[in-house]
Amino acid sequence: MLRIFDSLRAQLVLLIIAALVVAQAVSLWLFVDERRLAVRTALGFEVADRAANVARLIEEAPNRLQPAILRAANSPLVRFELSSVPAVDHGNHTDGGAVAARVRGLLDLADDRDIRVEVHEVERDIMPMPHLAPEMKEMHRAMMRRQLSAIEMKLSIALTNRQWLNVGTRFERPPLQWPLVSILSFGITASIILISVCWFLLTRLTGPLLRVSRAADRLGRGETVNTLPLTGPTEVRDLTHAFNRMQNRLTRFVADRTQLLAALGHDLRSPLTALRVRAEMVEEDESRDSLIASIEEMQEMVDATLSFARGMAISEAYETHELGAFLSRLQSDMLDAFKLQKNEKVPVRLRPQSLRRALRNIIDNALRYGGAAVVAFHKDTDHAIITVSDDGPGVPETELEQVFEPFFRLEKSRSRETGGTGLGLAISRSIVRAHGGDISLSNREQGGLVATITLPLEATPVIDERKEP
Repeated sequence: MLRIFDSLRAQLVLLIIAALVVAQAVSLWLFVDERRLAVRTALGFEVADRAANVARLIEEAPNRLQPAILRAANSPLVRFELSSVPAVDHGNHTDGGAVAARVRGLLDLADDRDIRVEVHEVERDIMPMPHLAPEMKEMHRAMMRRQLSAIEMKLSIALTNRQWLNVGTRFERPPLQWPLVSILSFGITASIILISVCWFLLTRLTGPLLRVSRAADRLGRGETVNTLPLTGPTEVRDLTHAFNRMQNRLTRFVADRTQLLAALGHDLRSPLTALRVRAEMVEEDESRDSLIASIEEMQEMVDATLSFARGMAISEAYETHELGAFLSRLQSDMLDAFKLQKNEKVPVRLRPQSLRRALRNIIDNALRYGGAAVVAFHKDTDHAIITVSDDGPGVPETELEQVFEPFFRLEKSRSRETGGTGLGLAISRSIVRAHGGDISLSNREQGGLVATITLPLEATPVIDERKEP
């Protein structure tokens, strides 16, 4: 599951989703905070309107009526009083500037009239308030239990008679609210952006990169790859153009080498054939046999060398085969039988003739030097694994990798006198690696040698690289 997130496409999608979620969350938070501030300001404006009306009445009414006006204006949550000193001892009302401006506008006051506002959360214990209206009692009890946050506002208005009208109120802090419309807007916007981003990644960025990756893999296995279209961002188009140029150079190189091998094979065989004819004409038996043996040895080495070179320049088309059936057919074709341990069905894409040749070399070695060969196969995560085991003397640990080098021969049990030119394993490895796999040798604990061949499993069907994904 985690391997999905190793791809560039998945990482970019996750990055965009994360950025989108963070941006939308911040936007939604700011919206909710602004809404809460607006509600809070509206509550303050309500008190400001009452305070402005009370201040106007007190300034216009006779002194004897002022106490009655204050008694009439008081309510359980809003208290009015006249004092020679302000209840707010500072003029810094950053949090209540809108309230002060509201009062000043309602009273049509000059800018030099002092209006002070203080708004803060109540951190101390809230004392019970008597004579609350029934609808206010429950909210006040919740404030006392600290289930609701209480906001306290003090307002001091300088009157013309050198007195201060002090107003005190307390109201519930507006809770966080997540409107359904905002949540739906967030979801719809996020979905549209996510779909747009995924479409862009699939068609403009990761799509061309995926085509280049698939084409490079197929080219590495010797398959014919069509020229890739130049699509996507500038960097991706440059990469695609470079791949197309590399492919053209490699194709020309392989074609030139194949032509060279054909000419070389013809040029080498002709003089060897002429030498063989002349050697047959030698009258002395010992000299004739020695010459013929040397010529045959040279012919064998030339054929093996050309076979090795051709094994590195495979042009056979790929086919899909079930591995068990493929090995069964190989078992029927070989004169020297080997034991095949059948297993589950494993489909693989391979070049039948080339892989048959590679497996035949390995099995022949096991039969020749180990006396018997046991072939088994199974499926790994993304590879098919073939093992060829024998009961022979094995190979020294220091030479397990050297035996794959061209013309390398073991000096003892696998010397030239017992057959071979030292190219069989080299040819087999070149063929298997051209399939995208590999070969390795290891000694068995119970004795003998085991050759392990890994081949890629059949992937998704090969698409036309000229089409958009």
